[in-house]
Amino acid sequence: MHDYLTIWLLYFTSFITLMNPLGVMPVFLTMTSGLEGRQRRNTAIKASIVAFITLVIFAIGGQMLFNFFGISVAGLKVVGGVLFFVMGYDMLNARLSRIKITPEEVNAYVNDVSITPLGIPMIAGPGSITNAIILMDQSKDLPSQLLLISTILAVCLITMVVLVSGVKITKALGDTGNKVMMKLMGLIVMVIAVEFFFTGIQPYIRTIFNIQ
Repeated sequence: MHDYLTIWLLYFTSFITLMNPLGVMPVFLTMTSGLEGRQRRNTAIKASIVAFITLVIFAIGGQMLFNFFGISVAGLKVVGGVLFFVMGYDMLNARLSRIKITPEEVNAYVNDVSITPLGIPMIAGPGSITNAIILMDQSKDLPSQLLLISTILAVCLITMVVLVSGVKITKALGDTGNKVMMKLMGLIVMVIAVEFFFTGIQPYIRTIFNIQ
């Protein structure tokens, strides 16, 4: 029992760090600024569900999917790094402007942003997808595999709560506090993006220059 608790804590720590709910929150708040409270909650719930389903799918059959389409984790990291960098740069320069949405467009908008960029790649990004694949591969017995899935569920639920609570946090911080937080988070997202990009591009460089 103690061993399984230790494993769960290791899983949880890795996922909560990689998925970084607080880092997702500024993007979520900006992209949903034109929505009402209920619509924001729906967006947070849908984005968390999309992230959970994505991570479970990749955990169970990620390696098989990669082999089928002929893609690699390195390629996913490179693409994720580019997307994160652009988003982080916009956050740093406060370019994620408030989007005005008509009532007729609300449902379509909620569905769109829930899937991308919030669900994928902000919550379920290259790092957490890779982590899910590796940890599932290392989980040799059913209890460990169930622990992994329960960890993903727990972190997605925490992310959902953080996003839903974000509105109250922004009110407490005020306009200046929100701008400072967005710029700080933008810088952090850009640093994560650079790490993803260069980690992902290393295998390609080794192949090009025939480095072992």
